[in-house]
Amino acid sequence: MDDQPSIPLKDESISIPEITISENKLGEFPWWFVGLILIAIWASFFIFSKENYREAFLFIIVGIKFTIVTSLTAYVIATILGLFAGLGRISRNVVINNLATLYIELIRGIPMLVLIFFIAFVGVPIAVDFLNKIGVLLLSLGLTSTGKFLTNLHNQAIAMNVRAIIALAVTYGAFLAEIFRAGIQSIGKGQMEASRSLGMSYKQAMQFVILPQAIRNVLPALGNDFVAMVKDSSLVSVLAVRDITQVARLYAGRSFRFREAYVTLTVLYLIMTLALSMLVRYIEKRLRKNERT
Repeated sequence: MDDQPSIPLKDESISIPEITISENKLGEFPWWFVGLILIAIWASFFIFSKENYREAFLFIIVGIKFTIVTSLTAYVIATILGLFAGLGRISRNVVINNLATLYIELIRGIPMLVLIFFIAFVGVPIAVDFLNKIGVLLLSLGLTSTGKFLTNLHNQAIAMNVRAIIALAVTYGAFLAEIFRAGIQSIGKGQMEASRSLGMSYKQAMQFVILPQAIRNVLPALGNDFVAMVKDSSLVSVLAVRDITQVARLYAGRSFRFREAYVTLTVLYLIMTLALSMLVRYIEKRLRKNERT
């Protein structure tokens, strides 16, 4: 009877994995993200508790509407450009494939700030001249309404806000194209073969079978790129558009309170990116949960 193993020994062997699991969960918890949130909360409290910082905040916050509208509009256009360019990259048509590759490699090989200047001051005027010539052609064909509209279009009529949106959209379209290409190529070839065997055309198979799965796979990456665009939208301040970066520069130049201006600007961008990052993480978790079920 004394040589028989005791029951507590079995309980001890069960409790060891439980401790290991809890330690793993604590180790995997994103403490760095909590730290960022605490920093943002502390900085926000600091801004609203100091009169100079509160004044800077009320002045700079006016530009946040332009920043959000610019980022959203540019991203929608960039998504459309990126989708078509990504489809062009995997196209078997030699002309379409090479044009898409040329666009992507050209944009990705030039710094974004240089592209913003080029598109705003060179690309847009060239496009306006081209549209004027098309307008003349349409007038000669008897299409007076559209022809007059295009011929009366002037370079000065294109506001800097619109040029900023075009510059961001064209730039990010190249980056999103590679995301879409990778997402489409991640779908097994058997999906396309099965769709074609069911009588679908290539276009139908791509539209109803391949693209929905590809977009689902790359959705987190698309969300991360939108967060990056919100941050990179600060570059359009070089065009003197009134985003929060430009408004902060104006406030600093007028009041000489550079610390208040740029601390407030930093906190505003941090809050925006944190909120968007949390949204992207939530969507990613929901997608993973749906995949498990």
